[in-house]
Order: sequence, then structure tokens, then C-alpha cells
Amino acid sequence: MKRLTVGILGLQGDIEEHIAMTKLALSQMRLKGEVIWAKTLKDIERIDRLVIPGGESTVIGRLADYNRTLKVIKERIYDGMPVLGTCAGLIMLAKNVYDRVVGEVEQPILGVMDVMVERNAFGRQRESFEADLNIPVLGNKPFKGIFIRAPAIRDMGPKVKPLCWLNETIVAVQQYNMIGVSFHPELTNDTRLYQYFLKIPGAD
Repeated sequence: MKRLTVGILGLQGDIEEHIAMTKLALSQMRLKGEVIWAKTLKDIERIDRLVIPGGESTVIGRLADYNRTLKVIKERIYDGMPVLGTCAGLIMLAKNVYDRVVGEVEQPILGVMDVMVERNAFGRQRESFEADLNIPVLGNKPFKGIFIRAPAIRDMGPKVKPLCWLNETIVAVQQYNMIGVSFHPELTNDTRLYQYFLKIPGAD
């Protein structure tokens, strides 16, 4: 595998945590690469993979739209660039988004993954929680899911593969080069999701 340049979309959210975990995953896999804070068009054009962090999806979308990276990210994903969206990042990837409380929402999104996502599906900040998740593609060991104002996947198209359920709710999916999860893997010390993401074949 060639030397990877992984970008963490650096507009708002848990950016530094994702940088640290991605670097750790690269090291554990003995892969040559760099992890950059990606926030400009030039950054987006030079990366091989992208992580879209948790945070405020409306803010991330508006900032990406304002600095013209939203359109380029969308084009690069359609061209095959692997992308991992966590929490707000999942919302950014989804084609359809609504809020548990306010219903229909208008916010700039990428709209590239064939899923319907409900924002704040598990409640607000005070309803945050942790749960052991069974994610077969990551092995038999439970993965600690940290849910903070987390979204949920309520519907998905035939090309989307569910990776994980929490009770009856889908909380992780994959569609070709795109992974979206409801939880915050960057707040754990478990790099398995990052390693899985780094192994996805890219357009190169």
C-alpha cells in the first residue's frame, strides 16, 4: 500500500482526538502515512481518505459550504475516496436527515450515502451513554460505543450494509467506500474501526 495521507475535516468538532487515533492506527498497522488537519480546498485535493468528526453537523455543513470544500468532498467521495463519518459526520453523509424534536431540517449536507438519519435520536447531551457493541467486521471483542447526542439510522437503501445494531436501532453502516457510525470511536483507545477504514480500497 502506498503512503497514505488521511485528512480529518478540521472545521469543527473532535478534530484532535481523531488525528491522534488515526495516527495510532497507522502505527499499529505499520503503514507509512500522515494525518492532516484538512480544512481548505488544497487540503481536500491532496488527501487519500477523509474522516468527518462528530460535533455540530449544521455548523460543519455551513462552514464547508462557505469555504467551498463541501462540493469537492462530495465529488471526491463519488470518485472513490474512502470516508469515515462519526456522529455528526454520519449526518453529513446521509441523503435524508430529520430531527427527533423539530422534524424536517434544512442544513448543508453531502448527501452521498443512501440512508435516512434521525438527529438526536437518543436524546440530548444529558442522555449521553456508553454501550458495548457487537461489530462483526471488527472481530469478536465488543467495541465500546460512546453516544453523545447521537443520531440513528432509520432507513437505508439496498446498497447499504448494516455493520452494527444497538437493540433494534442501526448505529453503523457501510456503502462501498463510505462508513457512517452514530458513536464516537475517537473517545476510546480502540483503533479497530480506524484500521478497518484504512483498509478500504480507494480510487488509487
